[in-house]
Amino acid sequence: MRAVVGPALFRQLFTEDWRRYQEKDVRRAFGTYQVWVAEADGGEVAGFTAVDLPEGEPHGEIFMIAVDPAHQGRGVGSRLTNHAVESMRTAGRQLAIVNTGGDPGHAPARATYEKAGFTSLPSEQYFLLLDPAK
Repeated sequence: MRAVVGPALFRQLFTEDWRRYQEKDVRRAFGTYQVWVAEADGGEVAGFTAVDLPEGEPHGEIFMIAVDPAHQGRGVGSRLTNHAVESMRTAGRQLAIVNTGGDPGHAPARATYEKAGFTSLPSEQYFLLLDPAK
């Protein structure tokens, strides 16, 4: 993402320490949403998904899917996506939503969602650094 938006905007969006930013987001997901963990042989965590089922809404949202790099390319993301969709269906939701980046690093995620039957809604999100010196 840094290569797409540049270093100054990247710092504003994700802070200087991307790993710390991501850890905070993962902790929030585990504390707020329904979470399912995919295990590899031997009980090793291969990935997880967090699903938001907002009360009174007709939709559910995949808030996050993460697959350990050592387990990527083995269908873990697809299984997590399908499980998340099934959990929404079981909860009586009529629409499943997921958002992801349009950058090259998120291409595998986009392919996974398309394979699961999701339709992409063309959209643009714009950012303007108000004080580029910071």
